[in-house]
Amino acid sequence: MVDRKDIGSWLSGPDTSGISKYPGERLGLPESGPGSVARAGRRIVAIMIDWGIALLISNFAFAGDSWATLAIFAAEQILLIGTLGYSIGHRLMGIHVVKVGGGAPGPLAALVRSVLLCLVIPAVIFDADHRGLHDKAMNTLLIRR
Repeated sequence: MVDRKDIGSWLSGPDTSGISKYPGERLGLPESGPGSVARAGRRIVAIMIDWGIALLISNFAFAGDSWATLAIFAAEQILLIGTLGYSIGHRLMGIHVVKVGGGAPGPLAALVRSVLLCLVIPAVIFDADHRGLHDKAMNTLLIRR
């Protein structure tokens, strides 16, 4: 027999008991402030700064060749994130790349992450913790300083 529980459950909406309240909660990060997941605004401005730097260098050295711009951008990401944990744009926006659980990403993570970032699509597909596919592939995340 059908009772009220059977037909009334859709009125209460989906079960949200397993969903995080904020990005990074599942990873044990704070909701805001230092150590929290960097939000989209900071990320977008940081990548615009890095792309602008690559474009300037490309315009002066390679007459604005688009492949040269992409190569310069990738080189900046690989070298700076692999050694320091942040690019120029990241530094200016107060964010940096770390391994999940802490620690520097390292050269291999920076290389793979940068190659995937240059493909664009992995960067725009992200999860509830604001981690793009390029971050998930190398188990990294962008956090606030």
